[in-house]
Amino acid sequence: MKDVANNLALYNKSNDYKYLTEAKKAIDGSFKTHADSLNLEKNTFKAVVYSTILYRDSLNTLKLPDTLLRQTTRLVNMLSVNRKIYRYATELNYVKGCIANVYLRKAFDFYDKNNFRQAIVNFDIAKGYVPDKQIDTYLANIYYKLGNYKTAVIYYDQLLAEPKPKIEYIQTATTLYNTLGDTTKALQAIQKGLSIYGHDKYLLFEEANIYNNKKDYAVLNTLLEELLYLAPNDLNVLFMAANCYDHLNRFQDAERTYKKLIDINNADYNPTFNLGLLYLKRCFTAKKHDDVYWAGISKSRDMLEKASEMNPNNEECLKALQMLYLQTGNQNQLKKVESKLRQLTN
Repeated sequence: MKDVANNLALYNKSNDYKYLTEAKKAIDGSFKTHADSLNLEKNTFKAVVYSTILYRDSLNTLKLPDTLLRQTTRLVNMLSVNRKIYRYATELNYVKGCIANVYLRKAFDFYDKNNFRQAIVNFDIAKGYVPDKQIDTYLANIYYKLGNYKTAVIYYDQLLAEPKPKIEYIQTATTLYNTLGDTTKALQAIQKGLSIYGHDKYLLFEEANIYNNKKDYAVLNTLLEELLYLAPNDLNVLFMAANCYDHLNRFQDAERTYKKLIDINNADYNPTFNLGLLYLKRCFTAKKHDDVYWAGISKSRDMLEKASEMNPNNEECLKALQMLYLQTGNQNQLKKVESKLRQLTN
């Protein structure tokens, strides 16, 4: 064992692979009898040498057989269950660390090649030697990429149970929970993220989107001020806000926000149609057909006809135009719209 230890020490000083070769020759030469094969000290040093070679010589410049990793893995597994291995606890921990890193390297190679199944196998093996929580992040990511959300969520649950999970884990977990339809968990993750990291635009948007999908506009309204401050020109945020104001009968805020959306992109159908519909709905609530009423009708017609040009076969838009032309008494346009609606329904 003295030659083995000396050559390992010389390698650590020089990083010259020739000393690893000499260390391997020395340890292999010490196994001469059946008793040697059962010797705990010799097997431990053999594991130290082999695992060092596997970890350090990642390009296999020593030209050792591919079976070395499998052979070393079996040896480490055998040592791990030996009841006297506590005598070599330091050496065993070192060996496990080396082997874990080798399997991690293989896992990342497979991951880079999009071979996620083999990446999982190697990550799991590495985790068996060094139960590093960081490995869970890779497994969570892979299962998410594979669309195996039920398994991915198990790992993300564990990651989010930590006192201060990384913001990207919280963000991905939120998306995952929403994908699975678990808005309760999504909201819990969002609140934890906001309590740790403060104003995160992604988390605030996800929270707002949950209440938007629930059509809980009262709660959504309380979130919009901060979200609009962080993303004043984000089209998704602006449309969500305009829609919210629309449903809360905040006419001026809805009108202003729809107009801003149209100014940013005047070819966008949704804000154009919604603004036309907003004007039309307000006209219906008017008590008398005065100048304000007819001005609203005119604005509604401009927006709805423009929206219809963008999306000629949209049934919702055609029905809105039908109501508009009934109000204005424009029989020619009404007949055209009704004819188009019959064609679509038939």
